[in-house]
Amino acid sequence: MLAADPRYVTPVSSDLLASAFEATTVGMLIVDGEGKITVVNGSALDMFGYSKEEMLGRSIESLVPSRMRGAHASYRAAFLRAPAERAMGAGRDLYALRKDGTEFPVEIGLRPIGAPQLGLVLSTVVDITERRRLQDRFRMVVENAPNAIVMVNTSGKLVLVNGQAERVFGYGRGEMLGLSIDTLVPERFRAHHPAFRNAFFAQPDARPMGAGRDLYARRRDGSEFPVEIGLVPLDTEDGPMVLSAIVDITERKQREESIKSALREKEVLLGEVHHRVKNNLQVIESLLSLQARRVKHPEVQSALQDSQNRIRSLSYIHQTLYQSGDFAFVDFHAFLRELLPRLVDSTAIDASAVRVSFDAGDVQLPINLAIPCGLIVNELVTNALKHGFPSGTRGMISVELAHDAPETIAMTVENDGLLIAEDVSLTGGGTLGVQLVTLLTEQLQGRFEVERRPRTRFRVRFPCK
Repeated sequence: MLAADPRYVTPVSSDLLASAFEATTVGMLIVDGEGKITVVNGSALDMFGYSKEEMLGRSIESLVPSRMRGAHASYRAAFLRAPAERAMGAGRDLYALRKDGTEFPVEIGLRPIGAPQLGLVLSTVVDITERRRLQDRFRMVVENAPNAIVMVNTSGKLVLVNGQAERVFGYGRGEMLGLSIDTLVPERFRAHHPAFRNAFFAQPDARPMGAGRDLYARRRDGSEFPVEIGLVPLDTEDGPMVLSAIVDITERKQREESIKSALREKEVLLGEVHHRVKNNLQVIESLLSLQARRVKHPEVQSALQDSQNRIRSLSYIHQTLYQSGDFAFVDFHAFLRELLPRLVDSTAIDASAVRVSFDAGDVQLPINLAIPCGLIVNELVTNALKHGFPSGTRGMISVELAHDAPETIAMTVENDGLLIAEDVSLTGGGTLGVQLVTLLTEQLQGRFEVERRPRTRFRVRFPCK
């Protein structure tokens, strides 16, 4: 037997012990072998509503509700036969009775003191009314939650479930309590689940379970269903627990799959539409080409060639859409990369003499804006190639698209070829090409600007949300 080191033992007077007994906020009573209260502290007096004179000598049974009083004497006698420190009524709800007749929930601890033959017992009484109120509120919130709620201990056993959990998993509450949480996991995932659970208890923090993975749960009938799971660690009197909210997302998955299927069908349909439009435009271009071969008049041939270029411009827009896989927006940089070299080839100009540059950055245009923009570029570049650079003249043409403001785009076509004479009209009453540019700018709800010097610069500003 180990003795205390006298260097660290401080004598404690009975007065000091009495002061500590009195100062504690826990109700404390000493009861003799006959069940009479012999000592009581202030906290117990306040708790039960008696004065000290009324409390001393009173039977401990008088503090027990009448519905429980009959069995209390036998419990007390059983404790005295085998006295040992313990919690009273473990696993049962205990209640005490105040002087005014009201009951309140309590926790009680028992400890034998003094010589065994005296039968003295120190009883600590804790009023758990507030704790019970909070517990009841917690249970009410859990029970009325729209999602399945379960609480699991470190052994993986279910210690709390709500009505929604019963409905989702197909078990009765009595069947679920004490059941291993692994039972609710499909067999194909069950082997790994204890390791995941232990890892969570090792580093507990509120989080979604299985982020980035598809999770499934298992009903009583063995069927599986997709779920989302949120985990919240709790420190309880019974040790660490994890509260788990489980959402059956079967309907959401079905809706998502239905939407994906509809989108796939729409993409196939749009792809087919764009493919057919592109093919039909190519047929029209071929017909114009055949017609151009039959006529000998240079002006007619030029007009047919211009029409071919316009058709080709439309075709390239649909080709860009089809190749990108995005049927809502056109990558205008990719469109220009396809169109501009073909325009140079169609005018029989030496590509090494006239350099054509372009920059559309990351501008993405909806098709209702891309088509008129493409046709405007076609008209302005074709006009520059045909009239700005006589045979053998060297120079450059640039095409740029950029965001001029958060919701405005500026499209600029500039060249350093022959300047446009001041007497040449560039309003709607000019050539067919000028008329087309004017009409297309109106279609864009934009503004058309021209600078004749020091270089020829056309700019169209239009809104694009």
